Amino acid sequence: MPVYVQHEILRRIPDVFNAEALWQAPGLSLFSRRPLLRDLLERSPREHRGRAATRCFSHITLALPQEEVDDDYHLSRGARARDLAQSLTSLHQKDFADLLGGEQVRYDVIGTDTLGAGEVEVRFGHAVYLPAPDEKVLYNVSLSRDSAVWHPVCPIYPAQRLVLLGAAGSDASHPSAHWPFGPDATLLILNDGADTPPVVQMRPKEGYSCSYDARSGYYVIRTLPEVAGGTRLLLKISRSASAPARSHATDAALPSASAPASAGAAQPRPAVWQDRQNGLSKRDGATGSSTVKRRPVNADVTAIPAQHKPELASSESDATYAPTSAQRVSLVALALPRLSRYRDTGTQALALPFNRQMALAPSADAVISFIVNSNDELYAASPEGRERISAPATFTPIDGTSIALLPAPAAMAERYCALLGLARPLSAAAPAGARFNFGRNSAVLAGLRILGEARFLQRAGGACAGVERIGLSRDAFSFEATPRGFLIGRLSATQALYHLDDKLAWVANIESASTDAPYLLPRGHHLVAGPYVLRFDA
Repeated sequence: MPVYVQHEILRRIPDVFNAEALWQAPGLSLFSRRPLLRDLLERSPREHRGRAATRCFSHITLALPQEEVDDDYHLSRGARARDLAQSLTSLHQKDFADLLGGEQVRYDVIGTDTLGAGEVEVRFGHAVYLPAPDEKVLYNVSLSRDSAVWHPVCPIYPAQRLVLLGAAGSDASHPSAHWPFGPDATLLILNDGADTPPVVQMRPKEGYSCSYDARSGYYVIRTLPEVAGGTRLLLKISRSASAPARSHATDAALPSASAPASAGAAQPRPAVWQDRQNGLSKRDGATGSSTVKRRPVNADVTAIPAQHKPELASSESDATYAPTSAQRVSLVALALPRLSRYRDTGTQALALPFNRQMALAPSADAVISFIVNSNDELYAASPEGRERISAPATFTPIDGTSIALLPAPAAMAERYCALLGLARPLSAAAPAGARFNFGRNSAVLAGLRILGEARFLQRAGGACAGVERIGLSRDAFSFEATPRGFLIGRLSATQALYHLDDKLAWVANIESASTDAPYLLPRGHHLVAGPYVLRFDA
């Protein structure tokens, strides 16, 4: 493999800010002196013809002991480091004037804790690039192990041809502490400009597979042979918002930077966590008296489109129909509520941890967790850390299993931040010909009510509550499977019900439905009630 980065450490330098001491030792023969910066550049030309160098490298990074750099900044605001870079630039231009090929000479001086006194680390080569002062970033590169938490690694500039990523302490141009492979493995990114997609290659090629996941927008790198639980790395190359304009022909091929998530605006606050009987009263067990609890009624009235108005049961007997498959109800997603609506109840955060089987689990077993805070901000958390997220997005915490985060339809955005699609939906049978009730009080479909436990919703003072307490009534709605679909009846005046189609797109707000005048939900469509997104299949 070619040497993409020349990496050397100069030792026994009396003054690390002395450009002449780093450049060339005076008065000694070539074979008796220890190599310094000028010698390194001569021995490793950028291009050569035979033994004669035709071009030299012109971008050099110098790392000095961090303590020396700190002292320079404290005492002279970094003047010695700037003088060092300028002096080395002048020496470089003077001694290699005929080998620069019109390129600018650029030096960068940084500090590092890995060097001892009198040591200077030198890096130059094909994969070492220093941007011009006014040059805009083209791409931003980040790494992840679980697709939830991304660690920034480096930018890529329009004129930057090569980038080499690797382990911390390696000879890569951008070493990363989050590199999961050994020190001999490196990842090469080739950039041919704003109108050409980057090319990604692992070295050595025979040890790794590297593929681009177009749906998720990142590269997936695995060790070979691929085995369950093998080492995996995700690489994202996102186009910078300040990147130069690109041609329309390559828009679809190039990755783009995601827009930052934004906190939701303040929302109305409905009353919650009230002890109720029949949705309206609390009965005192000792006196038998009832106290009426007044609760705000949902004023967001949305007309039901004519094509989705409830249809009355046909006079024709159901026995004349022969359904080809059993009726089922499936929990396919969770509707993440806007917690800003419930601040007066002390609600602080919602946390949903998933284990390797993509089932809700104790936090200690979680490979990924999704969090909503009291400002309606969304986060993904994992053993790698915590990161702000926004919808739409797809997460693949383990191979072969993805969780999709979808934006809530605009008509539901007052109540919900997003819809979290389950990697493994849960299903239950819904026999035809019988009407069932669904809600916090109902045992029907209890296996689908996975948010009833008092551990997901965090409240002030360390208390916890079930997410069902937000938006799901004790008796929310009734349903009955028929050959034409499911008949939905709204049982509580305050229960919000939303109809989504088979692709989770908005259809209607189900307000006027009742057990006497049910709403017909077509087969394969979805119903949102509280935190649950249910698909009704018949």
